[in-house]
Amino acid sequence: MSKQNLAKNIRELRTRKGLSQELLAEKSKVSLRTVQRIENGETEPRGDTLIRLSEALDVAPEDLMDWEPEEDKGFLMSLNLSSLGFIVFPLLGIIIPLILWISKKGRLKQIDRLAKNVLNFQITWTIVLLLTYIWFIGSTYYRLHQSGDVSLSILGNPVYKIMAIGGLYLYNLVLVVSNTFRINQGHEARYLPRIRFVR
Repeated sequence: MSKQNLAKNIRELRTRKGLSQELLAEKSKVSLRTVQRIENGETEPRGDTLIRLSEALDVAPEDLMDWEPEEDKGFLMSLNLSSLGFIVFPLLGIIIPLILWISKKGRLKQIDRLAKNVLNFQITWTIVLLLTYIWFIGSTYYRLHQSGDVSLSILGNPVYKIMAIGGLYLYNLVLVVSNTFRINQGHEARYLPRIRFVR
């Protein structure tokens, strides 16, 4: 393997694991200057240095030499489908994909982009759902407070509320299922709208 390929592998693995050069140097007990020279392709790590770097990056030395992220469409589809946990409880649509992402972070191609898109959409969707509930409760309380009379007509038409909440759930469901088919066909998942909470 060329020094340039090894340098690229180390740099990419370090970045995927969210480590700075300083943190990698500290974890591996290799000098910062050595890490910089290795990543620039100026020198090739051997022996003890290679072992220390591989341990800090949580891979075997031979994996570091030949490292390339795997492609696992099945896992990507599972991660995407795991966000269906929102049906049981909205926060499960965030927690389950997050756990799956952490378990394979940096090991699979496209997992970071997909996980961020899924998480950002589910967080955005959960906030919209929460605001919708707050709006319904607030407007009902306001009408009760203004009229001083407790009657079913004050509570408003429940059909609109059911349609609004049901529409949010249906939209999320359709997006998850359609994106699962997109991933299976080798296309990128599209989650809109989403606010970039996870970068």
